[in-house]
Amino acid sequence: MLGIAIFSMMLVSSFAQAEGCLKGAVAGGVVGHLKHHAVLGAVAGCAVGHHLAAQAKKQQVAAAK
Repeated sequence: MLGIAIFSMMLVSSFAQAEGCLKGAVAGGVVGHLKHHAVLGAVAGCAVGHHLAAQAKKQQVAAAK
C-alpha cells in the first residue's frame, strides 16, 4: 500500500507543479493511511498543498509591490 502511495505521489507531482504538492501529498498520505485511503489522501493533499503554495506566492507578490 505504501508503494502505491509513493508511486501515485510521483505520478501526481509530475503532472502538477511541485511547489507545495509534495508536502501536502506526504501529509495527506499519512492521514489517509490512518483511514485506509492513503492514495486518495496523497492526491488530495497534493492538491491542497499546491493551492496553499499558490496563495502564499500571490500574497508575497502583492506584498512586494
